[in-house]
Amino acid sequence: MLINKLDNVEVNITDGHKYALCDIAEGENIIKYGQPIGHAVCDIKKGEHVHTHNIKTNLSGKLEYNYSPAETYSERIDTDLTFMGYVRKNGEVGIRNDVWIVNTVGCVNKIAERLAKLTGAKYFPHPFGCSQLGDDQLITQKILKGMVNHPNAGGVLVLGLGCENNNIDVFKGILGEWDEERVKFLNTQDFDDEIAEGVRLINELKEYAAGFKREPVHISKLNVGLKCGGSDGFSGITANPLVGRFCDRLTSMGGICALTEVPEMFGAEHLLMNRCTDTETFSKTVRLINNFKDYYTRHNQVIYENPSPGNKKGGITTLEEKSLGCVQKGGLSAVVDVLDYGDRLTKNGLNLLNGPGNDIVAVTNLMAAGVHMILFTTGRGTPLGTAVPTVKIATNHDLAVRKANWIDFDASPTLDGNALTDELLEYVISVANGKQTKNEENGYEEISIFKDGVTL
Repeated sequence: MLINKLDNVEVNITDGHKYALCDIAEGENIIKYGQPIGHAVCDIKKGEHVHTHNIKTNLSGKLEYNYSPAETYSERIDTDLTFMGYVRKNGEVGIRNDVWIVNTVGCVNKIAERLAKLTGAKYFPHPFGCSQLGDDQLITQKILKGMVNHPNAGGVLVLGLGCENNNIDVFKGILGEWDEERVKFLNTQDFDDEIAEGVRLINELKEYAAGFKREPVHISKLNVGLKCGGSDGFSGITANPLVGRFCDRLTSMGGICALTEVPEMFGAEHLLMNRCTDTETFSKTVRLINNFKDYYTRHNQVIYENPSPGNKKGGITTLEEKSLGCVQKGGLSAVVDVLDYGDRLTKNGLNLLNGPGNDIVAVTNLMAAGVHMILFTTGRGTPLGTAVPTVKIATNHDLAVRKANWIDFDASPTLDGNALTDELLEYVISVANGKQTKNEENGYEEISIFKDGVTL
């Protein structure tokens, strides 16, 4: 399969690997998606397998960029399309109505687990909230704040120990205003029987949440996160372009999409930068990329230590190739804003979110930013899910059949010319209306918070 007329490799549709379309000389760029994905380290003959044994990345350190605005998807759709959501008192909309237990510190993880088993509330263990300094503690607090404020939660119990750095009184200062009917607080050191008190508070929250009923909400109120993990050679051919077409459709109707995995923009960042709506957003995107490269160099690591072993087995050779496939999840939509950890989505359109490619950290970042669900493309397969519905989209049919207990949607028919955009939109609306995703059915709902500094 030839992806772009400028390419000098084609993709085998049975295994996702690349083969030379012509003789390629040592030092010559390998072109896929119409862009360089590295250079040949030896002469490559027409028809030869092109992979890790004969390609090397072109990536090195930071770059300077010029803003050259490119054409973006500009259609605007006037629609009366709706989903059935829960309208909260502050006007925000949720697609679930659960009670969440949000821990201020990892020390109370098992208490949260016991409370969840007794009440049916959802809990999300993590190891942080104490012995952290500076940005690490602030990121933990901002992610937890995003969870407490998330509209998919009908009620929230903030569960603390009492002596941690991020104790409830300190966390309240970060949290700001809250609805006392929707958010309750419990310091477990303050009660002889913290389990009984926790059950009492959660039952109050369940009663409060029960007062919300689904009602029609315009599609423009839907926020969707975009993520890939366990990618293969088909990710940039089937599932990611499909998600990109969905992104263009949703943003054209006034909705929000969020793209993260900053290191998996390296080598393709120029495509996003030139789709920024203005110079300010362009400059923020440049800082997003270069700051993450600085993070690598501070730790004496090269910026191109990617793809993963599974990616390579699936046919992805260099980080540029992975990135050029990854960013396709953003379609051709204009980039309207750039967010840091813990920032909330506010601008309709495609947003970029700071954070690594690590799957659990990335889905946690997206959730805390306020996405209602995540479209997660995968070629190798993964059971991962987070606190919001995590829709697994298979890049190939074999995975969709073999791991049907993980996969929600099969993107492989796009190889036969089926766009599937309408079908994916319909599926997304069904999830917004209450259809359980496989991660929800299995109870695979996790969080992980980014860490970069000292632990005391």
